[in-house]
Amino acid sequence: MAGHPLKIGILREGKVPPDKRVPFSPEQCRHIMNNFPVHIVVQPSVKRCFSDAEYKSHGIEVSEKIDKCDVLMGIKEVPVQELIKNKTYFFFSHTIKKQPHNRKLLQKMLALNITMIDYETLTDIKGNRLVAFGRYAGIVGAYNAFRAYGEKFGVFKLKPAHQCANRMELEKQLLKCKLPANFKIAVTGTGRVSKGCLEILEALKIKQVLPDDYLKKNYNYPVFTVLSSEHYNKRKDKKKFDKADFYKNPRHYQSDFLKYALQTDMYIPCHFWNSNAPVILEKKDYKINGFKIKIIADISCDVGGPIASTLRASTIADPFYGYDPQNECEADFYSPHTIGVMAVDNLPCELPKDASIDFGEVLIQKILPLLTGKDPDNIIPRATICSQGKLTKYYAYLSDYAGLK
Repeated sequence: MAGHPLKIGILREGKVPPDKRVPFSPEQCRHIMNNFPVHIVVQPSVKRCFSDAEYKSHGIEVSEKIDKCDVLMGIKEVPVQELIKNKTYFFFSHTIKKQPHNRKLLQKMLALNITMIDYETLTDIKGNRLVAFGRYAGIVGAYNAFRAYGEKFGVFKLKPAHQCANRMELEKQLLKCKLPANFKIAVTGTGRVSKGCLEILEALKIKQVLPDDYLKKNYNYPVFTVLSSEHYNKRKDKKKFDKADFYKNPRHYQSDFLKYALQTDMYIPCHFWNSNAPVILEKKDYKINGFKIKIIADISCDVGGPIASTLRASTIADPFYGYDPQNECEADFYSPHTIGVMAVDNLPCELPKDASIDFGEVLIQKILPLLTGKDPDNIIPRATICSQGKLTKYYAYLSDYAGLK
């Protein structure tokens, strides 16, 4: 793609319900055109978080005509009827795990000779993802955890995140939070999502403590601890935990989270979970005498996965439900016998402007230079799922899913 001025089209989101996020804000588009050999065209939309007028005010062309663009960039899956043949696309395709609902999308892209680069597959040479919305999932998910606590126990009321104009207004809402002494919060995971969650905990001035102190000490103020895999998993054979072996042979391990559940008031799962890894909280765990957790804000939201109380994904409009541990079913969120659950699976959409700007910054820093210059680590080729009517060698395993064999 290098070697000529690149024409990028910003797609109107066609998936229903439409996503308000964008790859680049109006200011970022102007910055790109000033600093890269790139021209940007934005498809008009009444749904996105930045208006057509805002793009126009920064001198960005707004037009339905994107068929002359070299690269088309969106966020969610492009409806099959809107795909343009022989184009290069960037969006979250949700096909690499053979998701049944997107099989026709991949088949259509192959039939139209489309080059598909998935944001999720853009990784460095060590396999670390380069672009994601995880940070804002963590920020909004942690905010929702406190909103859930305030709502369930009637101690304070926070404005829904999606009704806040931006991150600044959201953080002002946090001033309403009132937590008891020795209120303990456990966070699992240490990646991008967890780091976003910690931004909220730090904004609340909640003190971080070591996992061992968390288990053994009482405090006269709220505290949180961050747990990585070695803290809440143990070997079945009682041998010492080995992180490399855990990732290689997760079935040799079992959950050791219960000791934290007996000390925790609020649990915020931010981990990445492999389906072969141990279940963190089973249904029987919730029934154990002394189980203390009152709110589980499951940002990871693996339905049917490691957290038994995550019975379903919830929605931005209706983010909370209750889990009845004795009957193992969904029940009234406000009942004193239930655990409050927050399991929204599209959290960054609640702060679409901030999340989009954060996402766009990473695209500008790490991906645009590869599109307009050299790509020595083959990041773009390794992220390309299909091209010229064929799956690339990196995604040949999708052949049966795509109906090619």
